[in-house]
Amino acid sequence: MAAKGNGGQGKRSQRIESAAQAGKKPGGEPSLSLERIVATAVELLDAEGIDGLKMRRLADRLGAGVMSLYWHVANKEEVFDLALDAVFAYRAPPQRIEPEDWRRDVVHMLEDWRAIMLRHPWSASLLPRRALGANVLGRLETMSEVLSRAGVADADMNVAIWSLWNYVLGATVTRASFALSHADQAAGQKRLSALSERYPTIERTRLLLDSDWDGTFRKGLDVLLDGLPRG
Repeated sequence: MAAKGNGGQGKRSQRIESAAQAGKKPGGEPSLSLERIVATAVELLDAEGIDGLKMRRLADRLGAGVMSLYWHVANKEEVFDLALDAVFAYRAPPQRIEPEDWRRDVVHMLEDWRAIMLRHPWSASLLPRRALGANVLGRLETMSEVLSRAGVADADMNVAIWSLWNYVLGATVTRASFALSHADQAAGQKRLSALSERYPTIERTRLLLDSDWDGTFRKGLDVLLDGLPRG
């Protein structure tokens, strides 16, 4: 997360306190909240991607002056951090009557994680270098706790976590970037058929026509979970 110097933080607190006493932000602009800024940033990122998030553009969407944003956030980098962590808030499934099932819980967490990144494609690009938000760390802690209860030893935990992380991230990025139309798929498979002597196996399995992304993700996840070392 973006860091702030103590001096800047103190001045920021003084400005906020003064503005609160006045009942409005400097210049008579409408009052903002951090929650509103983050929610609007997520909307902007969803619409225009990472390159589309400019502080001026964000301020325009909020109907505020750009300088008023800096009463709540230090800079654009902090907005990225907050927006990323906001979309990764995790809501566990409702409590079930049947016995605890570690595999079911892990699958739910990872499918939820994948769904978030598909819904917010920009998040996959930011996640590898901005993974220290409370919600992201909370997900990793919950995952580790579940795997620990399932019998994964501490000595194997990092391998398990990073393997699952890499699988979900890789599968999601591939799904988001490999969005071929049916016509493109058919054309690709036709080209493979003409080159079947060179690529016999992927032509035979009709690789380019396979669009069952959800099923492939779940089957691959099952293979990965089957291979976890558990005591």
